[in-house]
Amino acid sequence: MTTLNLTLPTSIQRHLQEMADLDGVPVDQFVMSAVTEKISALTAETYLRARAGRADTAAFLSILDRVPQRAPLAGDE
Repeated sequence: MTTLNLTLPTSIQRHLQEMADLDGVPVDQFVMSAVTEKISALTAETYLRARAGRADTAAFLSILDRVPQRAPLAGDE
């Protein structure tokens, strides 16, 4: 494991402590969880952009053309 020294403004540190307390975890665990979530979000975005770039629009539209037309269900209008 790596140790990271981080300098934060007092207001951010205060909010960080409050959020960690609300979550019931130590600050270092809260920060590690937040960083992990951010990495996951960025990784997912990159993956989805790559998949979208390989999409076959014609094939997608062909599939949609086979979906029957019908009125929306009650509550879905």
